[in-house]
Amino acid sequence: MSDKSQKHYLFASDFDRTLSFNDSGYVLSELLGIPTEEFERKAAGMARLNLVQQGAELAYLLLHDPEFHSRVRREHLYEVGKRIRLKENIELLNEILDHGIDGYHFDFYVLSAAPVEVIQSALEGIIPVDHIYGTQFRFTASGEIETIDRATAGYGKVAVLDELQTTLQIGPDQIIYVGDGSSDIHVMLHVNVRDGFTIAVSETKDVTQIAKRTVLSANSLAILVPILEKIVGWERPRIREFFESYGFLIQGWDKVRTDWLTLRPAKREWSQAAGAD
Repeated sequence: MSDKSQKHYLFASDFDRTLSFNDSGYVLSELLGIPTEEFERKAAGMARLNLVQQGAELAYLLLHDPEFHSRVRREHLYEVGKRIRLKENIELLNEILDHGIDGYHFDFYVLSAAPVEVIQSALEGIIPVDHIYGTQFRFTASGEIETIDRATAGYGKVAVLDELQTTLQIGPDQIIYVGDGSSDIHVMLHVNVRDGFTIAVSETKDVTQIAKRTVLSANSLAILVPILEKIVGWERPRIREFFESYGFLIQGWDKVRTDWLTLRPAKREWSQAAGAD
């Protein structure tokens, strides 16, 4: 039974380039000997044509592209997971979210369009398998991909998030979502409009313009900073002390507000002004 005095939150995170430095599609391409440029070209083409929901490009290729479909077996997906380079201290992040902040408990779930086998393999021993939601394939007896049972991409992430909210019996304002790119836009908008909290971990304009906070670091523990500030209500000195209690010094902590501008010459207006003179 959970402690009713604790404040209970859902902490949901994307996987590719959020908890990792790699994109699963690139790592799989390298494993198969397919140039990463070829994967990038095919994925970009599908994105332009809106053939799939944002983030599900790899799943579509695995099911429909002859070059990928004919060569990929389930064991390849597990091998990709072992080759993924994870960000630092994900296991410690999970422990702190679970019981490291007095008065708070955060259930850590991973929601990603990447194949679930890749994520489970990469996070083995770190995140429980029942806390990982990725694209689920159905395989033949020989391990060949037969069909997709569920894709956790675009609005698919929203559906999973809503299911978890119901299961955990928490309010929409008790949801935190962390992501890095365009595949996270739908779910971030969904969280924001219901007073949840969103964190971007990249400088991609599509997501930083939507996320309530942006954190850039190679260490996954950095995600805690906006949570400790906004959710828990701590000031900087206490946050520094908290990190030091786990053996980490915050060497650099720069807050920068970024304005994205595109300027073009107003030729007609300038010529009219010159003529008036």
